[in-house]
Amino acid sequence: MTTAPAIELRRFDKLDDARSDLIDVYAEVRAPLLHLPNYAVTTFGERLDRHGGEPGFMAILAYVDDQAVGYAYANRIERGDRYWQRTTPEPAEEYTARPAAALKEIGVRPAWRGTGTARRIHDALLLARDEPFVTLMVNPAAGEGKVHSVYRSWGYQDIGESQPSPASPLLTVMIRATR
Repeated sequence: MTTAPAIELRRFDKLDDARSDLIDVYAEVRAPLLHLPNYAVTTFGERLDRHGGEPGFMAILAYVDDQAVGYAYANRIERGDRYWQRTTPEPAEEYTARPAAALKEIGVRPAWRGTGTARRIHDALLLARDEPFVTLMVNPAAGEGKVHSVYRSWGYQDIGESQPSPASPLLTVMIRATR
């Protein structure tokens, strides 16, 4: 891994302020998958709009020379949230007793991969959260398993599976302490 050049991390608590940059980066990050219904830009935009209206929405975007090069966003979930309802087996009480942060998306433009940018964005997002746990869903086949391995190296552990929509692949649900 090479060291990331000077990037500026910006926090957004309102979707409107970051939406176009999120979609621009997403389109490049997911370019090889955009032909699949679950990954289409319009489908992402619909998910993004839904997530942006949910409690505790927050995004961190990385910029270089005012161009967004990466992002992560999350919101708050509570016991009974559909996120937990779709997770099998049912998550342990330890994870659902209090609100958790749900990392919904993270992505870095291909030219910025391997620079530590994704980890810097991730860590900045977690530092701004007050929930005790953060959870995410990952396609275990992404990057031939490399993405799942990266999350494990960041301290996440597998706790179940979920299929958020009929068009979605079966995802692995992971969790870790926020700090």
